[in-house]
Amino acid sequence: MKKKKVSRVDYCEYLLSSQVNYTLTYFADHKDDMTHDEINRYLNRDKLRPSMLWEHAEGEVETSPNGRIVFDDTVLDKSYSEKIETSQFQYSGAEKGVVKGIGVVTCVYYNPDCNKFWVIDYRIFDKERDGKTKITHVLDMLKHTIHHKKIPFTTVLMDTWYATKKIMQTIDDLGKFFYCPIKANRGVSYTDQQYFHVPVADLEWSEKDLKFGKRVHLKDMHRYFHVKLFRISGTHRTDYVVTNDLSQNSADDVRKECAMRWKVEELHRELKQTTGIQKCQCRKQRIQRNHIACAFLVWNRLKNLAYKMHDTIYSLKRSLLENYMRSQLCSPTISMWGFA
Repeated sequence: MKKKKVSRVDYCEYLLSSQVNYTLTYFADHKDDMTHDEINRYLNRDKLRPSMLWEHAEGEVETSPNGRIVFDDTVLDKSYSEKIETSQFQYSGAEKGVVKGIGVVTCVYYNPDCNKFWVIDYRIFDKERDGKTKITHVLDMLKHTIHHKKIPFTTVLMDTWYATKKIMQTIDDLGKFFYCPIKANRGVSYTDQQYFHVPVADLEWSEKDLKFGKRVHLKDMHRYFHVKLFRISGTHRTDYVVTNDLSQNSADDVRKECAMRWKVEELHRELKQTTGIQKCQCRKQRIQRNHIACAFLVWNRLKNLAYKMHDTIYSLKRSLLENYMRSQLCSPTISMWGFA
């Protein structure tokens, strides 16, 4: 049989179709016109960039003047692979500790009017090669979203890790609002107390403060840069959330903003459970990068189909097994006759 040249579409279709195994060996074993070495050479030769994701997503994103941009990162666990390039020890929120893996910073666009979200950009955290921190990646994606993608949005939502002076000041300078939790030991001061900063957890809260928030100054920020602080209490935790929207007077509305931020966690969960994004075992960083790029493209395809069919991404993935189940139940390859 004539060998077929491996393409990006071939690899994406493999990630889309496979249910549990995402290795190159498994791909080659089930693709008669391609060998393991040919697939490996393609992934080591091609150079898929994050910009490809937007090229595919641009026509699908439903924008809104009320849109939200959400930033967060996830770690692709490589704990059992010591020689994979780009992997490094870093904190994983999912594991609640330090693990060895590949860090990926993601940018999600959420439309609250239709309750849909899309991943529009991502960056791979590899400071040893490009010298960029996660903070730098977020700033790059934020500026790219405004100046190149030109997507309408009002607010940026992010995790505690990104509640830095540079990010908050940049968002404010761009004329956008931000909502982000801060650590319990972050220094804050009432604006009428000559900037005497104390840990935010030491502040006293009246019933009025809990409902309407406090106007405070964050330590290390510009002297006249004030924010609104809210204490959001849940069943198992208490978050201290700051925003530069000084007109915000409702803790309930702040709680809703924080709930929107969890869309990025939904993205990370779906990526890991349906695309095999963290299951590539190849050592070369170029192959890992291309695998991650294809996984994002596959998620994008599945998510858009799920929206059109009013279904879930998990249901679509499982539906690929339906014909197999029907054929096996009608004519099983391995029969139980003689054992019943």
